[in-house]
Amino acid sequence: MHGLQCFQPKLQDQWNAGNWSQGCIRNPPLGCQINQTGDGFLPIGNIKWPDFSYWVSTVGDETGCKSACLNNCSCGAYVYTGTTGCLAWGDELIDMSELQTGTYTLNLKLPASELRTHYPIWRIATIVSGVVLFVLAACLVLWWKRGRNIKDAIHRSWRSSTWSQQNSAMLDISQSICFDDEVEDGKSHELKVYPLDRIRAATNNFSDSNKLGEGGFGPVYMGTLPGGEEVAVKRLCRNSGQGLEEFKNEVILIAKLQHRNLVRLLGCCIQRDEKILVYEYMPNKSLDAFLFNPEKQGLLDWRKRFDIIEGIARGLLYLHRDSRLRVVHRDLKASNILLDADMHPKISDFGMARMFGGDQNQFNTNRVVGTFGYMSPEYAMEGIFSVKSDVYSFGVLLLEIITGKRAVSFHYHQDSLNIAGYAWRQWNEDKAAELIDPLIRPSCSVRQVLRCIHIALLCVQDHADERPDIYAVILMLSSDSNLPNPRPPTLMLRGREIESSKSSDKDQSHSIGTVSMTQLHGR
Repeated sequence: MHGLQCFQPKLQDQWNAGNWSQGCIRNPPLGCQINQTGDGFLPIGNIKWPDFSYWVSTVGDETGCKSACLNNCSCGAYVYTGTTGCLAWGDELIDMSELQTGTYTLNLKLPASELRTHYPIWRIATIVSGVVLFVLAACLVLWWKRGRNIKDAIHRSWRSSTWSQQNSAMLDISQSICFDDEVEDGKSHELKVYPLDRIRAATNNFSDSNKLGEGGFGPVYMGTLPGGEEVAVKRLCRNSGQGLEEFKNEVILIAKLQHRNLVRLLGCCIQRDEKILVYEYMPNKSLDAFLFNPEKQGLLDWRKRFDIIEGIARGLLYLHRDSRLRVVHRDLKASNILLDADMHPKISDFGMARMFGGDQNQFNTNRVVGTFGYMSPEYAMEGIFSVKSDVYSFGVLLLEIITGKRAVSFHYHQDSLNIAGYAWRQWNEDKAAELIDPLIRPSCSVRQVLRCIHIALLCVQDHADERPDIYAVILMLSSDSNLPNPRPPTLMLRGREIESSKSSDKDQSHSIGTVSMTQLHGR
C-alpha cells in the first residue's frame, strides 16, 4: 500500500508512469516471514478494502478474527463486522484506496519495527494537511498560468490567421480543453487528446480490415500508435444518438475510474464532426464473441466462466461502492464485457452510465436507453434506475454465461418471455441442471453451478428492494451460506403461468401497475 513505510511499488518506473497493475510489495517483510516475533496490526479507517478477501468461518468474534490472522503468516489484513463476520486477505493487498467516508476499519498486519515507528495520528494529520495545502496552492498557480498561456496562444492565432481559420482553430482548442483541462479535487484527468490525423494513421483511415465490431454508438477499430502500442478506437457515428454531453460524460467518468475489471481509457479526439475514444486494446474482444460462437464456446470451461463472473462482480462493486464516485452502468451485457489476453473481464462502454451523489439512491428518467432483455422492470417501465438495476442485468448475464445462450433466444421458448422466466420455472420444477451448457458439464461442479443459478434468480427479482446488492452477491458466490428462495419473476412469464404462480403463492404475490413510458430506446 503506497504511503506506508512497509510497502513500496513493485515496479517503480511503471508506477510513476501511472501503471499500478503490478501493485506494491512489503519492505520490510513481516516478522513471521523471517522467524521473528512481534507482528501486530495498524487500524486504518475510511479505506476501500482490498480485492479478493476470503471468509474465516471458524472464529466467533473480533478477538478470534484477529488471532486467526495473527497466527497465519499468509494473512496480511483482516476486517470484522457483525454482518459479514471475519474477512481476511492474503499478503498481497490489491487495489486499496482512501475514501472520504468509511464504515469499517481495515486492520493491516505490520512487523514490530513498523508499529514502533508509527507516528501519532495528530502528527500525521498535521503533516498531511500541510502537504495537501502546499499541493493545492501549487496546482492553483499552475492552472492559472496554463490558462494564461492558452489565452495567449489563441490571441496569437487570431492575429496570424484568417478569420475562418482562426474560428475553426478556437473551436478545436476549446473542445479539447473540455477534457484535457477538466479539473476535480485538484487533479486533472491526465488524458491524451489525440489529433485526428494520428487516429486516421493508426487505423489505416478507419479501414474495414481494422474493424473490430460495431458498438451501440458506432464502430470500433484496432489501431497501432507510433511506437507500436495497440489500441481500440471507438468512433461515434454522427447519427448515433450520443451527443457531446454523453461523449464528455463517458470521457470524464472513465478517467476518474481505475480498476482491474474496468477498461482503461487512454485518450480522446474531438475535431470537426468527429468524436473518438481511444481505449486499451483487448485482444480477445468481447465476452459474447466467445459465449455465443459455436466455434469458440468450448474455450470457456467452467473455471474460466466462473472467474469471469467474479471479475464482473468485482468491477460492479467498485462502481457501486468502492470508487470515489457512485456509478450505475445502465447497459451491462455480454458485448460490453471485454476480455484481455488472460481472459480477465473488463467492463466497458460508459456512455449511458450515471453518477450518484450524496445520499441519492435512485434516478428517474423519461429517456430509457439500454438493451432489451437486460433492463430491469422498474427501469424499462418507469424510467427508475439504481445500483439494483445493474444487479438485475448482472443476473441476466450470469444466466447467459451458464446456459451459453442469449437472453433474447428464450423469447418464444415454452411460454417464457425471456431467460429469467424460463430459468425460474426450471429451478422451481427441480430441473435447473438442464440449464447448464453441455460444453461445461465435464469441467464444472454441478453444485456450484446450481448455486450460481439460484443467485442469478435472486438478482432478477421484479422488485429492486428484493434483489441483493453486488457486495452480497460476491459473498454468496464465495461462500456456502443458505440462500433465500426467489419469488417467481411475474413480468417474465406469460399469463397462464402468472396465474399458476399467484395461486400457489398468494401471500407473496405482487401487483404490477400500468405505467406509460415516453421514450424507450433499445440497443
